[in-house]
Amino acid sequence: MLSIVVPCFNEEESLPYFVKEVEDVGKSISHSIEYIFVNDGSKDDTLKSLRELHKKMPDRVRYISFSRNFGKESALYAGLQAARGDLITLMDADLQDPPELLPQMIERIETSDIDCVGTRRQDRKGEPAIRSFFARLFYKLVNKFGDTEMIDGARDFRLMTRPMVDSILSMTEYNRFSKGIFSWVGFNTEYISYENRERVAGDSSWSFWSLFKYSIDGIVNFSDAPLTLAALIGSISCIAAVIALIFIVFRALLFGDPTSGWPSLASIVLFVGGLQLLFLGIIGKYIGKIFLETKKRPIYIVKETEKDLEKER
Repeated sequence: MLSIVVPCFNEEESLPYFVKEVEDVGKSISHSIEYIFVNDGSKDDTLKSLRELHKKMPDRVRYISFSRNFGKESALYAGLQAARGDLITLMDADLQDPPELLPQMIERIETSDIDCVGTRRQDRKGEPAIRSFFARLFYKLVNKFGDTEMIDGARDFRLMTRPMVDSILSMTEYNRFSKGIFSWVGFNTEYISYENRERVAGDSSWSFWSLFKYSIDGIVNFSDAPLTLAALIGSISCIAAVIALIFIVFRALLFGDPTSGWPSLASIVLFVGGLQLLFLGIIGKYIGKIFLETKKRPIYIVKETEKDLEKER
């Protein structure tokens, strides 16, 4: 069985196109297909569409509806937990993940000694220049300072074997960053490149600010480099302060103590104060992550599944 996990946030318009495309591709696949849709607190009629899909294909369409928006990471985790297939794939409902790659991905796994076939974009055509710049910068930073390699342009769209999925599910942390987790668990992985595609319908829920916060979480979750950098710059600042103090003392002894120079002094004080606030923010980010982990809150809360719909009949 092939399990297709699909996180959904306001995907009412995209769902009919997505199911049609996958069903067409499914005719060339020998595996039976099950869909696991995860409604991540959508504000439109996504849940209504999922109910209708389950009524049409009760044996193949399953859904999980959260009590509110918990984020894509939680939706992916819930979908992987519910998946029953021997092969599991993650896909977005907007068809930016080409379903026609599935037969090729299945063949690669079944004919070679690999556990995962991932996908990556050949380029970032159609993406705003500022977003592309920061995306490339993120991958350079996280690969330079982190212990886990992340592939530039890699999508969540990937086909995995059951052992790899079980390993991912064994990582129950609250602060999740799937791209890092996929790499951290290991297993043999190959990548297929494809040209970037636009959404088939609707608007993306990922703003620049949400992507920026997501990238910061990725760096913090899989690297302590920001803390090391803060300690390094702090040490350099202390050494520079001692040197400056010695210089000021000797200058006062040799040439007196003029009152001029207060603008430069104020600038230095503001600069050092700014560094201190920056480093406190970095440390606070890590402490915040620890705080959330120690609360042991659930990663998500389910409000409704297809079983609840069946009980109402």
